[in-house]
Amino acid sequence: MTAPTAVADAEGDLIVCREGAAGFIRLNRPKAINAMTYEMSQGIDAALDRFEADPAVAVVILEGAGERGLCAGGDIRGLYESSKAGGDLGKVFWRQEYLMNARIAKFPKPYIAFMDGLVMGGGVGLSGHARHRVVTEKTKLAMPEVGLGFFPDVGGTWLLPRSPGEIGTFFGLSGQTMNGPDAVFARFADAVVPSARLPALREALTAVRPDISSSEVDRIIAGFATGETSGPISARKADIDRWFAGDRMEDIFGELRRDGSDFAQSTLKLLNEKSPRGMVVTLKLLRLGRRAASLEECLVREYRAALEVFRSDDFREGVRAAVIDKDRNPRWSPPRIEDVTPEMLAPYFREIGADELVF
Repeated sequence: MTAPTAVADAEGDLIVCREGAAGFIRLNRPKAINAMTYEMSQGIDAALDRFEADPAVAVVILEGAGERGLCAGGDIRGLYESSKAGGDLGKVFWRQEYLMNARIAKFPKPYIAFMDGLVMGGGVGLSGHARHRVVTEKTKLAMPEVGLGFFPDVGGTWLLPRSPGEIGTFFGLSGQTMNGPDAVFARFADAVVPSARLPALREALTAVRPDISSSEVDRIIAGFATGETSGPISARKADIDRWFAGDRMEDIFGELRRDGSDFAQSTLKLLNEKSPRGMVVTLKLLRLGRRAASLEECLVREYRAALEVFRSDDFREGVRAAVIDKDRNPRWSPPRIEDVTPEMLAPYFREIGADELVF
């Protein structure tokens, strides 16, 4: 393997380097499962600038340091503290992050995400919009934001509605975890590669020609892949399609209550733990996302909703229960989906004037 060149901030939270023909972006907070900070997001943007302009870089590879995962999401604790103090980190952080998500989706060179281990929330934003998305037998991919009084953002409302049937609705509302093959089935990933083969794939990608095409990158990845295209959730698709077809949370809960199967009841239990307001907002965003013409359209809508979430008691309560106090006993407001009114929903979908996200 070619020795790394032009290493930037090798001891910091982000390592940017070139190895042969590959530009590497390595998230480097292994103790925090590489949770992304605002500064890391800025650094990724700068790395993309550099690699796009460098003719010696044929492909860009995203990876995470450590054994636990690519990225556990955004810096939730920092956002919580800012929200409590009436600060503006949410406004600044999410603007930077969402613009970066859209840029990744349109990056002109092959951008390859190694989605080994845990990939959650903001980690999906970094990898799910990549042109080439590699998962492994260790992958645990999830968008659990509804359990924090939030919704699946970072373009999740574009990706989830493009899963087969209502699979994306199920994953978005339940926060349930996908394994590698189910991530391929749900169209969040493209190929399953055994984790033991990632170093060899990595080395092969550093040796490519400067003008390599995306189809040629696909062929290289396929040479290391298992060919798996579905996991355990795919076998439940018919049930999930029936349960999650409704456009109101009350309809989804009703379908699950009428079904006596263990899977329906365990799903109902999961949903009962989530923020009622978060679920209603999420379902509406997913249905709007299904009709959206572009990722950018969804990100504009997500940014409006995210700023409202940042001001909400539910977000602070969800983070408190899951991350701060860890008592796993959030007190949602309101406590029931039946109590979520149109007046409560309206601010999440309102235009925000000068603060709008602009691409």
